[in-house]
Amino acid sequence: MPVYEYECKKCMKIIEVQQKMADKPLSNCPECSAPVKKLMSMSSFQLRGGGWYADGYSNTNGTAKPEAAKPEVAKPAPPCQAGAGCAGCPAAASA
Repeated sequence: MPVYEYECKKCMKIIEVQQKMADKPLSNCPECSAPVKKLMSMSSFQLRGGGWYADGYSNTNGTAKPEAAKPEVAKPAPPCQAGAGCAGCPAAASA
């Protein structure tokens, strides 16, 4: 369950509250009943051990692996020219 921090505007205390994400935010200080402001805290999310970074974006000497070659995208055929017919069209030759 996430821990949220609130700051009381009157007593200036920082309050940590364990709440579900669906719970309503705290509106009053539990000590003095004054309004509180929700703070933006640093996340406790950390990537450790193997996984996406170690396996996909890094190699043993600490430098990033080069990106994989991207496939070439086929160029669209030029538009048909009025009156020329299909004989000279590159799309007609492959069909």
